[in-house]
Amino acid sequence: MTTTTNQRILVVDDEAPIRRYLRAALSAQGFTVYESASGEEALQAVLSHRPDIIILDLGLPDIDGIEVTRRLREWSQTPIIILSVRESEQDKIAALDAGADDYLTKPFGTGELLARMRVALRKQSSAANEPVFESKGLSVDFARRLVQVNENEIQLTPTEYDLLKILVTHAGKVITHHQLLRQVWGDGYDDMHILRVNISNLRGKIEPDPSRPTYIHTEPGVGPKPNEISAPWKV
Repeated sequence: MTTTTNQRILVVDDEAPIRRYLRAALSAQGFTVYESASGEEALQAVLSHRPDIIILDLGLPDIDGIEVTRRLREWSQTPIIILSVRESEQDKIAALDAGADDYLTKPFGTGELLARMRVALRKQSSAANEPVFESKGLSVDFARRLVQVNENEIQLTPTEYDLLKILVTHAGKVITHHQLLRQVWGDGYDDMHILRVNISNLRGKIEPDPSRPTYIHTEPGVGPKPNEISAPWKV
């Protein structure tokens, strides 16, 4: 039975038939599915598509899936479910120690995969202190990835949503440029211009008057500050 969801899945597997099967099965459940055939593609796809969960094969043609997991865990907490033909306890331990949330061996049942995905997504959702953030007409529903201003839904890009989520989860505190760059684009990323552009675009969508911000304030010499989001933007 098809469900309704705004959640995005990244499937990482070098076998095209597996990717096609998972795309069909997960799309039928209402998920938006993205695909990668290698480790490097996967790392870039996480930045581009901001998936809510990652299904990752270990036997990739360039970077082993365990190393992909390790690299992602340097800056991302997106749930990772390993889907691999490797059955040894050593492989499972290595993957889980690297930061994977679950491990499922091939061949697999679609029902079991969906159940494990639900568990991982529930854990991720409960990680937020509050399922819904509200302040001065701004509402962010983390479970549904729904952003509203005065009850009007606001369409954000994945990057804009990630920036807003970080700011609202640190409401009232100042977040530095470096912290935002690391959490949204990954460790070592240092493009201040793209950060400023995205903050400006975000303000343009959620602020009643972007020149006199209500929600996202900039602390001089520090960064944006969510008013109840921010640091050197603060909310």
